[in-house]
Amino acid sequence: MGIKIFHNPRCSKSRQTLQLLRDKGIEPEVVEYLDTPPSAAEFKRILGLLGKAPRDVMRKQEAEYKAAGLDDMSLSDDAVIAAMVANPKVIERPIVVAGKRAALGRPPEAVLEIL
Repeated sequence: MGIKIFHNPRCSKSRQTLQLLRDKGIEPEVVEYLDTPPSAAEFKRILGLLGKAPRDVMRKQEAEYKAAGLDDMSLSDDAVIAAMVANPKVIERPIVVAGKRAALGRPPEAVLEIL
């Protein structure tokens, strides 16, 4: 089973989650999603694995949130996903995907449930 982490090396929770995986002997595929964001289709699939709506994994305090118009609650999920992929800084991190399961590493230990 391949394990992938959508990682931001500047985020302490993301670094802690990556270290937790490595401490468990897991070397995941590391995707620095700010440089290589998922496609809208892949992000939609990840949301399905997480069992969350797009707004559930959105960083609303980022400047890009308002700049991208994501505070407009009338936007469809597809429009929100497209805006999140275009502005990946608003995607909460880290997200770990293991096969057909995914978890948000907040707190980092939450990812242990999917391993």
